[in-house]
Amino acid sequence: MPGVRSESPPPEFRRVRRALPAASSKVASARAKLSERAKSPAKLKAKGPDDQDKRGKSGKGENATRVVPSARCGSSLSPLPVDLNAGRMRCSWITANSDPNYVAFHDEEWGVPVHDDRALFELLTLSQALAELAWPAILSKREEFREMFGGFDFASVSEFTEKKVNMLRLNASVLLSEQKIRAVVTNARQMRKVVQEFGSFSNYCWSFVNHKPITNCFRYARQVPTKTPKAEAISKDLMRRGFQCVGPTTIYSFMQVAGIVNDHLSCCFRFKACRQHKVGENSVRSEPALPDRRLSSSSSEDSDIREM
Repeated sequence: MPGVRSESPPPEFRRVRRALPAASSKVASARAKLSERAKSPAKLKAKGPDDQDKRGKSGKGENATRVVPSARCGSSLSPLPVDLNAGRMRCSWITANSDPNYVAFHDEEWGVPVHDDRALFELLTLSQALAELAWPAILSKREEFREMFGGFDFASVSEFTEKKVNMLRLNASVLLSEQKIRAVVTNARQMRKVVQEFGSFSNYCWSFVNHKPITNCFRYARQVPTKTPKAEAISKDLMRRGFQCVGPTTIYSFMQVAGIVNDHLSCCFRFKACRQHKVGENSVRSEPALPDRRLSSSSSEDSDIREM
């Protein structure tokens, strides 16, 4: 009849039917591999510990390299080294990867009130170096700094000649720039004048906070400032006296490390320790009359305890 087609399937159906047997064979082979994998753990267990000992005693080669590191690092039966300081909470900028010198500096020096003139001169110089280096790098070179500047005896450094400065400039360029080296010598000379006027450099520095550390109760590192109005006041007065490289940021770093301000986070175990630190009676000299009492008075921005 016109318009009636034969009952044979179209070509695309024939291609699908031819492909089905091949696909089914692949599925079967995949299932066989899965079954073999499922049986493999049982076969390994059946070999027992004797076979494992044989593999461990095979001598040289790949198996030997697997045994030696595990013995060196310790197995699950041998206890790992215990960190005695693991339970201590520190400021958040001290991490597990921090340099050990930096951690010790945080735990033993940073924030502890300092009243010794030689130590204050050293901390002021190291704070000036922060413009070019970070604390871990500075601490790793600390002995070199001390050798450069005669143990930070400011009376000795104040007598450095131009020849001595040029020698330091050539030998210590990797530590400090020429500007910073000359600033250290200049500051040593100005310190001698401050000592003559105030009795000690310590009396001068601590007079800005009424000889009592500023204790901040910061909870987070982002709250710790880089400078404060008090640091700006000290910086301005130092510059007026002829000191160099003593900007507000440098001075605030100096205040932190010298314990003039306690910026340990409130969660840090050193916060209370620095707050309760008591200075020996012989470490503070008597203070003569100060010419300008306004600089030593406390301000609203720098109260004794600042809650954040």
